[in-house]
Amino acid sequence: MSLDWISPFLEAQAAELNAAENTLLAYGRDLKDVADWLSRRGRGFDTATRADLEAYLIAQEASGMARSTRARRLSSIKQLYRFAYEEGWRTDNPALQIAGPGREARLPKTLSIEEVDRLLSSAETHGRSTGDRLRNHCLVQLLYATGMRVSELVGLPVAAARGNPQLLLIKGKGGKERMVPLSAPAREALSAWLAHRDAEEARLKAEKGQPPSRFLFPSRGKDGHLTRVRFFNLIKEIAIDAHVAPERVTPHILRHAFATHLLENGADLRAIQTLLGHADIATTEIYTHVLDERLKALVLDNHPLAKP
Repeated sequence: MSLDWISPFLEAQAAELNAAENTLLAYGRDLKDVADWLSRRGRGFDTATRADLEAYLIAQEASGMARSTRARRLSSIKQLYRFAYEEGWRTDNPALQIAGPGREARLPKTLSIEEVDRLLSSAETHGRSTGDRLRNHCLVQLLYATGMRVSELVGLPVAAARGNPQLLLIKGKGGKERMVPLSAPAREALSAWLAHRDAEEARLKAEKGQPPSRFLFPSRGKDGHLTRVRFFNLIKEIAIDAHVAPERVTPHILRHAFATHLLENGADLRAIQTLLGHADIATTEIYTHVLDERLKALVLDNHPLAKP
């Protein structure tokens, strides 16, 4: 009976919430593990009690399962039972009151503004050809200017960049779209790269009959665009040229730098949530350590009793 619940739940997540494929796969793996554990004890999702579900979570902790994985498993269980209750499969929700382990609030690694400036300067000169240098500079400028995920950046359609846009339309997780403003330096880098890219595409079409790519950063690989792995390696090379420790520089850390630097300069947390494409404000709240430091400095610098 337990396994019969999983497929309809996943279908509903895909249809109603437009959940990403990786999210659905994770739900499926988590829930099959719970179903197998319950089955060995003569239970199913339809008969499990709160005590059964808590016993499962305790068993996972005893086996050494990571805290983050246990939190995700509980989230999967809670969402399944919420769906089952709404569908009338059960008249109660045994997972409703279960408290999870939560996630460890690790502060995101970031870079200073001065380090990002060096990366941007390095990207402008890194590459064997003019085209490589223009592309590299555009990539890093766009990443830092928008806080995009690396998959969103490398897969950008060229149509989104036409007309010297003030705003860039980004398609994020689950196909959700958001608009992110572009800084003047990012627009300049984008315009320069686009002019070179279009000229190169026209040449390839004239000489080889090659159809133009629909991607802003085309590639001859099977994906048709620059891959995540290539960009990951590229950003490491740029970091070395910029004399920034390469182990401290990844596309995701530049995304963190985007959010952190905005907050340091007074941006609202809700605005950061929108720009990053976070579905839940709780995900964005990891950056509040920046606000904490700014408020502490405000008190220490300005409160009359804080003066020496």
